[in-house]
Amino acid sequence: MDAKDMGADLDRILVTEEQMHTRLREIAAQIDADVDNTADSPLLAVGVLRGAVMVMADLTRYIHTPLEMDWMAVSSYGNSTKSSGVVRILKDLDTEVAGRDVLVVEDVVDTGLTLDWLTKNLASRGARSVRIAAALRKPECLKVNVQVDYVGFDIPDEFVVGYGLDYQQRYRNLPFVGTLAPHVYGAE
Repeated sequence: MDAKDMGADLDRILVTEEQMHTRLREIAAQIDADVDNTADSPLLAVGVLRGAVMVMADLTRYIHTPLEMDWMAVSSYGNSTKSSGVVRILKDLDTEVAGRDVLVVEDVVDTGLTLDWLTKNLASRGARSVRIAAALRKPECLKVNVQVDYVGFDIPDEFVVGYGLDYQQRYRNLPFVGTLAPHVYGAE
């Protein structure tokens, strides 16, 4: 799927595919420099389903540090365009995190409530360290001060789709990050 496939549903492109890949390579280099390669176990990259699938796949391919991957599904959205702030675990990790360096890979940070909850949850499980890598961050929306160690792009407070992000499970497979035309979700 690309911009022409969207027709009138696309308002504009905020981050191109090329910009995303360039930035993810830079973040991967930062992660390689920051990770303790003398640890007893490799870095554990935890992708937050479903939105982070594209980010996780591309980012981890650029990381040279040995790592393992696992997935966690948490939700604070449902089918809405705004976070409810109430976090539910839909799929938990299959990997033990105690004593591990954990890299949480997220698609977008808006309120920060989900990530704040998730980092505290992983720390309570005994993670040695928890770092966060997010493709996108909406600084205007933050409700809690959550430490995002690696940020792809700061974007305005707009609902975005593409590169794993969806609206009612659609548009995830766009290779860029864009905004939808207001008629798509009934906004005026």
